[in-house]
Amino acid sequence: MNPGAHAAPASRVSVVMPVYNECDTVEEIVRRVKGVPMSVELVVVDDGSTDGSTELLDRLAAEGCIDRLVLQTPNRGKGAALSRGFGTCTGDIVIVQDADLEYDPDDYPMLVEPILDGLADVVYGSRFMGGRPHRVLYFWHYVGNRFLTLLSNMVTNLNLSDMETCYKCFRREVLEDLTIEESGFGIEPEVTAKVALAGWRVYEVGVSYSGRTYAEGKKIGWRDGVRALVCILKYGFFRRASRKRRPPRAPAAKAGEA
Repeated sequence: MNPGAHAAPASRVSVVMPVYNECDTVEEIVRRVKGVPMSVELVVVDDGSTDGSTELLDRLAAEGCIDRLVLQTPNRGKGAALSRGFGTCTGDIVIVQDADLEYDPDDYPMLVEPILDGLADVVYGSRFMGGRPHRVLYFWHYVGNRFLTLLSNMVTNLNLSDMETCYKCFRREVLEDLTIEESGFGIEPEVTAKVALAGWRVYEVGVSYSGRTYAEGKKIGWRDGVRALVCILKYGFFRRASRKRRPPRAPAAKAGEA
């Protein structure tokens, strides 16, 4: 389906959850996902966990709490885990869910609504839009997120308020058109740039956020911020510039012409 085409109402939502060493939180978030008031297929990709998460996920899958469990070893990163999950899920709409408790699955109905209404192909859940509660934490993380979002917007010509958010919701056709190259957290700016370059319709809704501290298991660091900067330029600025410089495609020869 081409960008801009209206989607038919979807009856099935897939949630793809990458997991790496989240033994303290993964069981609760799995049960929260399966408790939302909609039909959800939960696909979990264990990305080489070493803290007991794998064994816990095996038990949850045996109990029927996980629809599809993918074991990926060794650890390859969030982007690689999501790529595996996207290739495994079967839903008409796909939501990304982290394995901690920072994002609330109760926000799923808001995320899917613009797609079900035929208005959007991709929906971002923003932590910075008003009206939803969020935990007050690191000032410089906030500044870094806003800077990366601003730079991303400059090269994609989108006006997102939160490019780095976990909550990204896609029509299946978008993911089928998307080739993920980043294995780590660089997937966030990569996907944003490629969605913009392809011309898919993007909406944004406010979501609640309960951020955690590094003592509580937060993993993203300054190196990931540097990689995000590189990815914004690589997939946004340089890919767009390369496409503009590409010579026009020669018309196909008519039947009977040499």
